[in-house]
Amino acid sequence: MTNYSKVDHVIFDLDGLLLGTEEIYVEIFSIICAKYNKSYTYEAREKVLGTMEKDSCAILVQELSLPVTPQDVLDQQRLLQREMLPKTKLMPGAEHLICHLHKHGIPIAVATSSSEESVMLKLTNHKELFSLFHHVVTASSDPEVKKGKPNPDIFLICASRFPDKPKPEKCLVFEDAPNGVKAAKAAGMQVVMVPDNHISEESKQLATLVLNSLEEFQPELFGLPQY
Repeated sequence: MTNYSKVDHVIFDLDGLLLGTEEIYVEIFSIICAKYNKSYTYEAREKVLGTMEKDSCAILVQELSLPVTPQDVLDQQRLLQREMLPKTKLMPGAEHLICHLHKHGIPIAVATSSSEESVMLKLTNHKELFSLFHHVVTASSDPEVKKGKPNPDIFLICASRFPDKPKPEKCLVFEDAPNGVKAAKAAGMQVVMVPDNHISEESKQLATLVLNSLEEFQPELFGLPQY
């Protein structure tokens, strides 16, 4: 059995991990791509997953040779987000895990590549649950986050905003995207990956632990209070 190191702080990604937004984003980008007779491919999707909004749009334009600027795509994305993101639902096991860690006094935070505006839209029906987090870092609108995932900035900044400023090795990250896993590992943190079905086996290699769902997580593996 693999030996995992004991942690005392937990950092969560948001999209596709706690919130089922990935299908909404697929729909948004598919609508935009269709305007230019292009398809939003799985290859493009894997590269976009977990990146900051401006980077996502730049990747999309480059990968699919869209005849517009990344800013044009971003403007269209934001319009569609306002309409579609408030419908976001929680992922299986998310509420149980968040409430469990909070109840036992484990400091928890969110590190998302999204902007503050889009996070507020996604949390329309989940404000009470997300009030349990100590803080939320929104990379696309946070001036301190200079580089998005796969760079480690977001996770190091997120850890530094806990009052006791834990060392990276004392933080456990939950991620769904390969870019997020790379960022967490680059930050010196252990990372539990709950990947989308379309993620390649190769892209899961860096994760400390890979699960099919948050429902499978055993907190005691990392020295956290047992369910």
